[in-house]
Amino acid sequence: MTPRSREQLGITTLEDISALILQSHDLDETLDNIVDLVARRMRTEVCSIYLLEEDQETLRLRATKGLSRKAVGKVTLRIGEGLTGLAVEERRVVSIQEPQSHPRYRYFKETREERFHSFLGIPLLDRKKPLGVIVIQTKETRQFGAEEISALSTIAFQIASIVINARLLDSIRQKEEESNRFARELEKTRQSLIDRRQPSTGTREMVLRGTVAYPGLVSGPAHVLDERLGFADILQEGMVHIEEELERLEQALEKTRIQTLFLEKRVAERLTQEDAAIFHTHLMILEDRSFLDKLRREIEDGHSAPYALEKIVGGYIEAFQKMEDPYLRERAADMEDIGRRLFANLTGRENQVLLLKSPGILVARTILPSDMAALDHEQLRGIVTEAGEKNSHAVIMAKSLGIPALVGVRGALKGITPEEKIILDANSGYLYVNPPPHVVEEYRRLEEDCSRELHRLEEFRDLPAETSDGKRITLRANVGLVSDVNVALRNGAEGVGLYRTEFPYMARGDFPDRDDQYQLYRKVIEGFGGQPVAIRTLDIGGDKALPYFSPPPEENPFMGWRSVRVSLDNRDIFRTQIEAILMAGLHGKVKLLFPMISGLDELRSCLEVVGEARETLRSEGIPFTDEIPIGVMIEVPAAVRLAPKLALMVDFFALGTNDLIQYMLAADRNNPLVNKYYDPLHPAVLQALAEVIEVARKQGKGLSLCGEMASDPLNFLLLVGMGITEFSMPAPFIPRTKAMLRDIPSAVARRAAREVLTMGDSAQIRTYLVKVLGGIESSR
Repeated sequence: MTPRSREQLGITTLEDISALILQSHDLDETLDNIVDLVARRMRTEVCSIYLLEEDQETLRLRATKGLSRKAVGKVTLRIGEGLTGLAVEERRVVSIQEPQSHPRYRYFKETREERFHSFLGIPLLDRKKPLGVIVIQTKETRQFGAEEISALSTIAFQIASIVINARLLDSIRQKEEESNRFARELEKTRQSLIDRRQPSTGTREMVLRGTVAYPGLVSGPAHVLDERLGFADILQEGMVHIEEELERLEQALEKTRIQTLFLEKRVAERLTQEDAAIFHTHLMILEDRSFLDKLRREIEDGHSAPYALEKIVGGYIEAFQKMEDPYLRERAADMEDIGRRLFANLTGRENQVLLLKSPGILVARTILPSDMAALDHEQLRGIVTEAGEKNSHAVIMAKSLGIPALVGVRGALKGITPEEKIILDANSGYLYVNPPPHVVEEYRRLEEDCSRELHRLEEFRDLPAETSDGKRITLRANVGLVSDVNVALRNGAEGVGLYRTEFPYMARGDFPDRDDQYQLYRKVIEGFGGQPVAIRTLDIGGDKALPYFSPPPEENPFMGWRSVRVSLDNRDIFRTQIEAILMAGLHGKVKLLFPMISGLDELRSCLEVVGEARETLRSEGIPFTDEIPIGVMIEVPAAVRLAPKLALMVDFFALGTNDLIQYMLAADRNNPLVNKYYDPLHPAVLQALAEVIEVARKQGKGLSLCGEMASDPLNFLLLVGMGITEFSMPAPFIPRTKAMLRDIPSAVARRAAREVLTMGDSAQIRTYLVKVLGGIESSR
C-alpha cells in the first residue's frame, strides 16, 4: 500500500464519513454510503456491515457493497456461526485467505460470496460490548497488512459511534411513545427558563470557594455563560411569519452542521481524536428526522424558531436527565451543546457565543465540547465552573492554555451577574464577587506583583536547573493527560517523573484496550522528544474511582483495596497495560513504575506480569522494548524498611511523599479534622526519607521525589541538601523552583540538612529553615 493510500484510509476517510452523515437521513442510508466508500478506498470488491440484534446473539446483514442487495436484512447468523460470527465471538480481527477452507466458514447462497478469496472482519465495539462487524472481501487472494487493518479498525470505531448514537436517538423516541407525562413539566421548564434570571438590583459582596484546577491570580468582568441554552432573551414572540421562521431554522441547522465538522477537526488537532469523537453524536442528532420534524411542527403551529428550539431541545434534555442509564443521562450535555449553538446561529450570534467583548473571566456551569474548541483564548483571563469534575473539559483546557481556573464553585451562576467585577484567586481557591475597595486594592497590588514575577520567571524556563555553585538538579513534570505535555514543555520540564495513567481511564466508559493505551503513551513519549518518561501503572482506589469499575464498599479505602493490589487481582488488565507500555517504549526513554509496593512478594508478582507481557508480545510478533528500567514508589512505611531488599530487584526508587507522609503520621491531608497533623517536616518523615536516600546512594539506584512536598521552598531547600537531585512536580512550579535554586549554594543546603536531621521537633525545624532561607535571600 502506498503512502498516499494510507493517507486516504486515514483522516481523509474519517472526514468523508463525517460528510456522509450530513447527506444521510437515517442509519441505513448512512451505512449504505459507508460500505460504498470503504470498498472504494480499500480497493476491495466487497464491504459489508452486520449489526447485532436486540437479543445480543443474532447478526443481521444491514448494508453491503458487492454482495447481492437482496440479502440485506435477510441474511442472519448467530454469534457462534461463520467467520463473521467469529470476529464478534472473540472480539478480535479475523483475517483469512481462502476462507472457504476454514472450518468456521458458512456459505449463504443469497450473498453469492463463493467468488471471494480473502476475508477481513473487524468487530464494532462499544466499551468492549459487541455491536456488529465490518467485513471486506476480495476476488484475488490478498494478505491484508497491519496498516490496512489499523485503518479499518479506526473506521470501525467511527461506525460504532454512529450506531450507538442512532440507537440512543431511538431510545428517546421510545421513551416519548411510552408516555406524554413530561408535557406539563416541559412547559413549566420553558417558563422557568424565561423567568430564571432576573437582573441584579444592587451590589452585593460575596466570597465563594472552589477547587484549584490551575493556579494564578486574575481579575476582571464576569462573562456569564447562560446556565442552559442561552434563551433568556425569548420573552415575546411578536408576529411570526411561518415560512421565514422555517427558512431561519434550515439556515441555522446547516450552519451548525458545518460548524460541528469544523469543531471536530479543531479539537482533534488540539487534543486527540477521541476528544473529537463526541461531535459524531452531535452530527447524528442534527440529522435526526424526529428531532427536525418536531422543530418544524412547532413553527407550523405559529411559534418562532427560537421558541421551537427552546421547547424541543429543553424537552430532550429533560428526557435524557430522567433516564435510568447513567450513560444516557450524560447525553443531556450533548443536547445542551447543540441547542446553544443552534440558538446562536438562529439569532445571528454565531460569532458571539464565546467571542468575549473584553478580557474577562468565564463563569459557567460547565464547559461543553464546543466551548473548548471555540473559546476566544486571547480574551479569556480565567475560568470558573460550578461543576467540580477534575478531569472535565474545563480542567483540560485550563491546563493546556495556562489559564487560572477554579472548579466546583457552588452558587457561582446564581450569585454572579454579567459584567460584575470579580477577583479569581486560583492560588488559594477563592472567588471574590463585587469585592470592597480595600480588597480590590490589595489584589491589584498582588496581581501586579504576580505579573512581574511571571515575567521574571520566563527567563528561567529554558535554563538548566542548578544551584548557585553549579550543582545540577533535574526537574521533571507530573502529568496525567496528553494536554499536560504542552504545559510541561512550556514550563521547561526535563521529561516526566510521574505519568499518572489512571486519568485517561477516568475519562472513559470502559478500560482502554492495548492499542488505545499504546497510542496514548506513544503520544506522550514522543511529545517529550527523547527525554525520560516514567509511566506509573494504574493507581485507583482511595479517592480515585473509575465510573465503570466499582470497588467493593470499604470502611477505609485508603488502607484497603487500591493501587497495585487492584492490578494484581485483575491480572489481565494489568498485563495489558504493561504490554502497551513495553510497546510504547520503542518511541523514547521509558521507565516503568509500580505504585504502593509494600512487600517483596508484591514486587515479585509485578515482575512476573512483566515477563508474561514480554512473552505475549514476543509470541504475537509485536515489537517492544526489552530494556526498560523498572522502579517502585516508596509511599508506605513498609517500603521504607524494605528499601535495601527492594533495591536488589529494581533500577530506581520514586519517593511518593503525598501518601508516605499520611501513612507515616496517620493523618489524611484531605480531612480538615486531622490535616494539621500532616506535616512534611515531621522528624519521622525526614528520617524515613534520609534512610531511602542512603540506600539508593549505596546501591547505585536512581532516586526521584514525586510528591507535592518539593513545591514548598523550605522543603525543597532541605531535600536538595539531603542529596536528592531529581524531582517531579506540577509543571507550573518548575520555573519558580529553578529561580530559587540558582540562589542556593549547595554547601548551605547540605549544612542545613545535617542540622535538621539532628532535630526532634517540627516547629524547631521550620524556624531553622526559615532563617536559612532568609539568609540566602538577604545575600542576593
